[in-house]
Amino acid sequence: MKIRRIRAVSFSPTGGTKKIVRLLADTMGEKLHLPVEEISFTLPEERKRTYTFSGEDLLLLGLPVYAGRIPNKILPDVESAFHGNRTPAIAVSVFGNRSFDDGLMELALLLEDRGFLLTAAAAAVSRHAFSDEIGAGRPDGQDLEELRAFAGKAAQKIKELQKQQQPAIGATALKITGHNPVGPYYTPLRADGQPARFLKAKPVTDMERCVRCGCCATACPMGSIDAADTSMVNGICIKCQACIRICPVHAKSFVDEDFLSHKEMLKEHYKRRAENAFFL
Repeated sequence: MKIRRIRAVSFSPTGGTKKIVRLLADTMGEKLHLPVEEISFTLPEERKRTYTFSGEDLLLLGLPVYAGRIPNKILPDVESAFHGNRTPAIAVSVFGNRSFDDGLMELALLLEDRGFLLTAAAAAVSRHAFSDEIGAGRPDGQDLEELRAFAGKAAQKIKELQKQQQPAIGATALKITGHNPVGPYYTPLRADGQPARFLKAKPVTDMERCVRCGCCATACPMGSIDAADTSMVNGICIKCQACIRICPVHAKSFVDEDFLSHKEMLKEHYKRRAENAFFL
């Protein structure tokens, strides 16, 4: 095993996952004296490509956790896009201060199934996409120190593995938290504890504020916002909040009652500091 480059891949509608993956990749690049290639997997045209990696690559693949797992509308793209040939890989799940549930285990098993050698894994906390009050300021200074420390240890492990012919690694050896086989998606709850049903909810647009810049249509990872009339969401909405976050005049919002009630439940129960989890 002779690694010559690090390839950092992320699906990151609001930028949190990309930031964490890039930090890990850059730190490992410095420790291993390797170049880093960043690959975005966020927009529809980016997810149409197929990516094949060799034993000379080190893959860092980062995905956000939606309802406790890999986002269900993105999962088929991940399954079909990435192919390894005994390629060392690090799985990175980024969660919004609630729980990573089975998200990291699902990603680890997926990588193993596609020819990657899982060498390390991380579940990292970020600000929740739904609200700045949930995971406020995360990743913060303490998080960044922990992430850099993990990257340093992962780099040292890579150095040692390169000397071995058949290293004993993988989701089982790493003792990743989660179920195998992976369990069902988490059921979001309303503030009253009842199931929140907002699968069909879509953002609405205040046309008196909208300046018709088209930023929201460009940022939508599903390509669902009509570029000619950005008040129209013609396709699937995964509630990623990319359009909400990028709008320069705050013209986008969700008004669905169950969605808003779920957000209140999260703010009530998940403002406490969740911890990162690292598996080496």
